Amino acid sequence: MITTRDQALKYGLSFPDTYKDAPFHDDNWQLVRCKGNKKAFLWTYEKDGFINLNVKADRERIIFWREAYHSVTPGYHQNKEHWNTIILDGSIPDKDIRQMIAESYDLVSYSPSKKIYESVKMIPYGRVATYAQVAQLAGDRKMARAVGNALHKNPDPANIPCYRVVNSKGELAGAFAFGGANVQAKLLEAEGVEVNDGKVDLGKYQWKPGIST
Repeated sequence: MITTRDQALKYGLSFPDTYKDAPFHDDNWQLVRCKGNKKAFLWTYEKDGFINLNVKADRERIIFWREAYHSVTPGYHQNKEHWNTIILDGSIPDKDIRQMIAESYDLVSYSPSKKIYESVKMIPYGRVATYAQVAQLAGDRKMARAVGNALHKNPDPANIPCYRVVNSKGELAGAFAFGGANVQAKLLEAEGVEVNDGKVDLGKYQWKPGIST
């Protein structure tokens, strides 16, 4: 349960590559930042007898959380279009407090894997894309190898269709990916993609963004 500042800070520090900071020389303000870009995603402070947490949220979620709980308010001392304040008064379920902190971390942290996964989600049903193509969509065509590594660690296979990614020759991944031998081929064939000798015809099935199929 997150009911105290220490518990909130501990949870914030459980995310990868984070550290605690107190930049204002005031112990009442303690932050958790991302190491890579040094941006804060969790602010903690006491106000009106309660520990408050400031967290970032995207446009849709920021309104959702404010409407869901009266103890989620526009961000105190921050841009109210991007930040919410969570008042730890016991009225918000622990799982939702953790969810709001996690969403803030995702927005603030720099994660190449996150960009890769978002790019893979763009590949349409019945089409494939190459590793280099996904890397380019994610912002750097040179990180094709990173695409392979990220997809082998796919945290959400149901929503991140990594089986739609093939190499530059249209060849499928080996037996250790996607759950075992032939699984990738079966998933593609279920979408109408022909697989012959472990290979897809890129001329026929490669996704071309901007061109309707």
